[in-house]
Amino acid sequence: MKNMIYNSKEGDLELSKITRLYPAVIVDMHGEVAEMSLEWTEIYGDKVKLVSYILVFDFTQPSEDVKNRTVLEFETKEELITTMQEVAQFF
Repeated sequence: MKNMIYNSKEGDLELSKITRLYPAVIVDMHGEVAEMSLEWTEIYGDKVKLVSYILVFDFTQPSEDVKNRTVLEFETKEELITTMQEVAQFF
C-alpha cells in the first residue's frame, strides 16, 4: 500500500483518513472573519479583504460531532496551488 503521509508545516497528515479536502480563503468582511470558497472570492473578492488562502484537511467522520480538521494557511494563491499539487500526488 502506498504511503499516505503528507509532511506539512503543521505535522504529518494521514491522507487515507481524510473525509474532505478543500481549498478556501479567509476573508475579512467589515470586521467579520469568515471562510469562503475560492469560487466565491472570484465573484465577490473585490468587496472583501482577503486575509489568507487555506487548504483544509477534514478528518471528521460522519458520526462525530467534534470537528477534526487541520488547516494549512498560505499568503498567496500560488503557494496554495503548489501544496494542492503535492497532496494530489498521493491520490
